[in-house]
Amino acid sequence: MQKEITVLFFASLKDRAGVKKTSLELAGDAKVKDLKTVLKTRFPDLEPALASTLVSVNQEFAMDDDNLPDGAEVALFPPVSGGCDVSPDTENDGLEAPETVGPTFFTITEHELDLNALLAKITLPSTGAACFFTGMVRAETHRGTPHSTAYLEYEAYKPMAEAKMRQVAEEIRQRWPNVEGIAVVQRIGRLDPGTPTVMIACTAAHRDTGVFAAARYGIDRLKEIVPVWKKEVGPQGESWVEGDYHPQAGE
Repeated sequence: MQKEITVLFFASLKDRAGVKKTSLELAGDAKVKDLKTVLKTRFPDLEPALASTLVSVNQEFAMDDDNLPDGAEVALFPPVSGGCDVSPDTENDGLEAPETVGPTFFTITEHELDLNALLAKITLPSTGAACFFTGMVRAETHRGTPHSTAYLEYEAYKPMAEAKMRQVAEEIRQRWPNVEGIAVVQRIGRLDPGTPTVMIACTAAHRDTGVFAAARYGIDRLKEIVPVWKKEVGPQGESWVEGDYHPQAGE
């Protein structure tokens, strides 16, 4: 018995495969590792990258021994851009948690980020503090090999990215239950130096209820599990910027 799956390629894997999407027929008992074997034959240029490739099945991260259901949408992509260690400060602040969950807003967008509009979405009558983290495009990078950037080109696996943004917000609420509102926004497309690219915001009644740590956790976690990548373009040429974090089963 055969099954048919759809395979999507993102970032550098899309460049290696030469296509964004393909359909494959596999054996009825095929697993993720079997798909990788088929892809090595169908797209030889993928082989050097497959050892570090991340795989999702129907928008959830999958491991090599996971089964592939018939009709599955399978996405292949490198580790997301700029991963780093999550802040270890994940403790409850010890205060009594609110009885209701506050507003949560998350989106992938090509539009300019309006910080005031986003703040309004996550502000309650009881809100007295807000903490924002905003990343932006650097024109000059001095960490590692110094170089200049003309612009960045951002790409996302949008449905999965927004689902993982929701997961990040849920994790924040579990760790910091006194956070009232949470906003997670990522821009995609061409972004020039000085342009904000991503925003994490947390609101609460007071500044000492975890909003600083929650916002830090949010951006670090986004850089681990939200499938967004960036291509850096400059005088030296262009290249995809990839992280090195590999999600574990169930993430």
